[in-house]
Amino acid sequence: MSGQLGGTPIFILKEGSERTRGREAQGRNILAAKAVAAAVRSTLGPKGMDKMLVDTLGDVVITNDGATILKEIEIEHPAAKMLVEVAKTQDDEVGDGTTTAVILAGELLEKAEGLIDQQVHPTVIVSGYQKAAVKAVEVLNGMAVDISPDDRGMLKKVAMTSIAGKSANVSLEHLADIAVRACLAVRDTDKGKVDIENINVVKKVGAKVESTEMVEGMAIEKERVHKQMPKRVESARILLLNVALEIEKTEVDAEIKIRSPDQMKMFLDEEEDMMKRMVEKIKATGANVVFCQKGIEDIPQHFLAKASILAARRVKKSDMEKLTRATGGRLVTNLDEVSKADLGAAGLVEERKYGDDEMLFVEKCKNPKAVSILLRGGTEHVVDEVERGLHDALRVVGVAIEQKRLLPGGGAPETEVGLRLREYAASVGGREQMAIEVFADALQVIPRTLAENAGLDPIDMVVELRSQHEKGNKTAGLDVYKGKATDMLKAGVLEPLKVKTQAIASAVEASNMLLRIDDVIASGKGAKGGPPGGPGGDHGDHDDGGGSDFD
Repeated sequence: MSGQLGGTPIFILKEGSERTRGREAQGRNILAAKAVAAAVRSTLGPKGMDKMLVDTLGDVVITNDGATILKEIEIEHPAAKMLVEVAKTQDDEVGDGTTTAVILAGELLEKAEGLIDQQVHPTVIVSGYQKAAVKAVEVLNGMAVDISPDDRGMLKKVAMTSIAGKSANVSLEHLADIAVRACLAVRDTDKGKVDIENINVVKKVGAKVESTEMVEGMAIEKERVHKQMPKRVESARILLLNVALEIEKTEVDAEIKIRSPDQMKMFLDEEEDMMKRMVEKIKATGANVVFCQKGIEDIPQHFLAKASILAARRVKKSDMEKLTRATGGRLVTNLDEVSKADLGAAGLVEERKYGDDEMLFVEKCKNPKAVSILLRGGTEHVVDEVERGLHDALRVVGVAIEQKRLLPGGGAPETEVGLRLREYAASVGGREQMAIEVFADALQVIPRTLAENAGLDPIDMVVELRSQHEKGNKTAGLDVYKGKATDMLKAGVLEPLKVKTQAIASAVEASNMLLRIDDVIASGKGAKGGPPGGPGGDHGDHDDGGGSDFD
């Protein structure tokens, strides 16, 4: 980029910088975004395929979760990275619908490209898309059905819809039931909120997925600190400590001069007495189980074992916080202030062996506000993918409990919104009408992709769906197992309203941002510049160094 003054060139950008303008810049950005959408498209729906991702160290991830795929692959192109952000936002907000959001953003950009070729200005397209998004959310709200947050049957269907198509599919009902029970257990009934951070998922390889179980309390990957301690404690009175049961070292350098063996013995005896007094304070509260966030030395271990107190040390901070919610105990940070009122309660605390590992189970808690799910699977890859599926199920059930509104799945919302948008477009008129119409067309990518991934004829399926909706069957969606349009409410294919509204909002914002870009200025390649090439077939390469060509 340079200007000229009196025959002397003026350089504004660094030498080697590249600038792409207008139609070319838009074309490259759209191409990169479409490449990302194409990468995850085959994973959509209950019959979607999985991806195997191998990193530079040879570690393998097998998944069909859109957010995981885009997080694991190293995307360089900045426009493509914006679609990764769409998936991340969708995952953070509602936990599911990541693939839908990315595919929709890619399709909106592809349709916009066609309008730009017809000389429709990007600003007009952006304005049309914004109006279409507002109308789409209005239609979705009109379609949604209300549910009670205590309706376990409907919530279970929501969980099953989310898990369908993932590796967790092998024990769909069992995992969906666990997800619903866990969310209802940790629900804050006053606020109606579900914080799934209070659900502790522990992965253990070695059994079938069907062996996955929910613990009404906590499962902690720790063992007793001393083999003489009891393995099983019923009617447990639990003390939660954030105090080290050991002699503290002085903060300043100190020197003790010992001149005789008697003094040495007195010194060691006093140390032992101090530790004994710590244990006496614990015994005085009536506690028979101790979970300590810090260390426990050998001498206190011995005295605790003599008192038949089960103890675990170096328990994670997050586990300690969940233990307070599960048992109703308080985290004690000063042993001198400890009292019986600080204790939590559980019907049973027991150490059990899983494979080579010992685990402590805190069970039969009266009203646990934190629970654990012990996740099983034959191999590490299976357990990891089941965890991703279960996480999505927990999130959508939580959202359904909070929002209390559901939509039919199977492409029904997209088909209905598409029809209503075409009617709405005629009332808007002008060039924006064209943008709203292509927005309606873009929504059809979801039922079309569901049909493609199930090996069905996409055109026949979309036509059949549209004809059902024109007859007034708003809940008609694609049953990929039967290969025909079916009432999704009766089929039990349901998802929270927020999954769809968030997907549309994220996709529209990302596509509008990319459409507004008409100039990409990339600094020249520095010493760190790598070989050209990136997603979407462009030549741009973007690294963290100052010099990279990213259009």
